[in-house]
Amino acid sequence: MNKKLARLRRARKTRAKIADMQAVRLCVHRSNNHIYAQIIGEKGVLAQASSVEAEVRSNAKYGNNVAAAAVIGKRIAEKAKAAGIEEVAFDRSGFKYHGRVKALAEAARENGLKF
Repeated sequence: MNKKLARLRRARKTRAKIADMQAVRLCVHRSNNHIYAQIIGEKGVLAQASSVEAEVRSNAKYGNNVAAAAVIGKRIAEKAKAAGIEEVAFDRSGFKYHGRVKALAEAARENGLKF
């Protein structure tokens, strides 16, 4: 089993538990160059933010780093509040909870999301 299959196996287990809770989830995906966050509910994607967005990319100091992940966490929390969402289940997609994933989660918590 390679690293990707192991990550996808962990992600499946987490998503099954979140589906049992019937909660809105904050799904995070991390690639080598970018980080993406989506809030997914029964009706589909309710809010999204990523380091690909023009507002984030226009600032040269945000790239593939923890600072960019913190900005994305703040943006997703603001968009969730605008959509009327205050509580989510955190779906890290099988990634370890450290580095960019941890920075995104902490920034989202600081800006009002509860998980």
